[in-house]
Amino acid sequence: MAGSQIVCGPRITWPDEKAMARAEANGESFTLLKKEQDARMSELPKPADYDRLPLSWHKAKVRQLKLEAKERGVDGGIFLTNRWNMIYASGFIHTSTERPFACFFPMDQEDACIWFYPYLDDDMVKSWWCTQGFGYFDYQHAEGSAVEKGIVTQGKTTNIHRWWGETLGKLGYGNKTIGIDIGGLVEIGIMPGQENSQRVDMFGKYPTPQAFRPAGGAFGTMAAAIPEARFVDVADILIRHRVVKDEAENALTQRAMNYFSDIHAFARNYVLERGIGVLDWEIGNAAMVWGMHHIMKDIKNTGYPHEAVGIQVGIGVRTGRLNAYPHPNQIRWARVQPGDSIQIAGVVRIGGYGGEQYRSYLVAPWTDWQKHVWDVHTETYYIQARESWAGNTCSNVAKAVHDYQVKNGVGHIVYHRPGHGEGMEGHQPPYQALGDYTVMQKGMHFSNEPGLFDPEHGFGFNHGNNILVWDGKGLQMGTAPCNPEWNLLKL
Repeated sequence: MAGSQIVCGPRITWPDEKAMARAEANGESFTLLKKEQDARMSELPKPADYDRLPLSWHKAKVRQLKLEAKERGVDGGIFLTNRWNMIYASGFIHTSTERPFACFFPMDQEDACIWFYPYLDDDMVKSWWCTQGFGYFDYQHAEGSAVEKGIVTQGKTTNIHRWWGETLGKLGYGNKTIGIDIGGLVEIGIMPGQENSQRVDMFGKYPTPQAFRPAGGAFGTMAAAIPEARFVDVADILIRHRVVKDEAENALTQRAMNYFSDIHAFARNYVLERGIGVLDWEIGNAAMVWGMHHIMKDIKNTGYPHEAVGIQVGIGVRTGRLNAYPHPNQIRWARVQPGDSIQIAGVVRIGGYGGEQYRSYLVAPWTDWQKHVWDVHTETYYIQARESWAGNTCSNVAKAVHDYQVKNGVGHIVYHRPGHGEGMEGHQPPYQALGDYTVMQKGMHFSNEPGLFDPEHGFGFNHGNNILVWDGKGLQMGTAPCNPEWNLLKL
């Protein structure tokens, strides 16, 4: 069979175990990394010794959210349906599908968390912060059916959103004002009333959402079941908290970024070991295998719920022409050749926190134009970080980067803004873009990727990092070096 040769024959596409062992033992990249860390770690947050935020953090956060919601007249509670809002507030890291999921934080019960969930998450929900839980078997749920209890009934289709409202009514909140995360455009940084603004600013002045009765959609159906209730949107409160990280969040992010820096050192060594002809796909898989082993040796993992959660090691490597496009749709399956640009990229998270760290390499022999583009790109990578100081605007950061690119003759190969806000969900507002006038606050995180892409000549560069907005400048939390000694390779 054709497939048997791939399985049983030479392992020409999978990471080479001997090369991995040599890459781990090779001190070159790890020594260069340590030199960079010795120079920079004192200004970065101390990495966390925990691998997820404690439940006490989430309970304290919900108390803060309640205080702000109360100022809008919320006296019933906060009802969340957005996955990232639920994870942020409750700490319950879960998988989201089409099955409706919600949690409710009642105003009249301190530290109470009430869940509305599909039964497949029953064990997960009840073993976390759950003072009360209401489950349905699955979506679509048939009224009267409870297969888990041996009851199989082809009853009426249950409207889950109406069930939310009916249940809140039975709990005594049917005549209260309930905060909901209806959201609108806040997840992309457009605050209430800023839909037509000429200067979008997440932390600028905007109209405070007022109580109302939803007329359509999931919340309209929910409201129809409790006609005396009032509702007020609190999604902007959630997103403004989510985008400004505190000391605990920064420490957990730093732990993830330190692991990621180690992974970059290994990946660079692996490229040096395998040399010309190695598949980009192989490099990426070698880095992921090594990275997972490196991280999991430090994390308790007995198989029980809520341990070893929010862990992500995603490494993508591309070489040659694929780097000429910001988001190529071609498979990563090319061999490293002389003159190639190589990008080692990805995301590493621990407990949901972490971020991006990319490194772009240039393989000898390179042209003068390739070297010029690499030099300009590398300088803008540092400009973006320097300009990301608390009190500056996102627009100013973008202008500083784009001005340098245009001044140095590469404006025609600029395809995107320098960076986006970084959160659990990946892209998060605000954006370091010319049209985003948000004033940055200490504790915000941004991706650091002022990429340059040249389809005509078949190469591109996009160093990346996770910038922590700080006093006087932004801090690049990843410490893999970004300089000619590290990135310009002779294989």
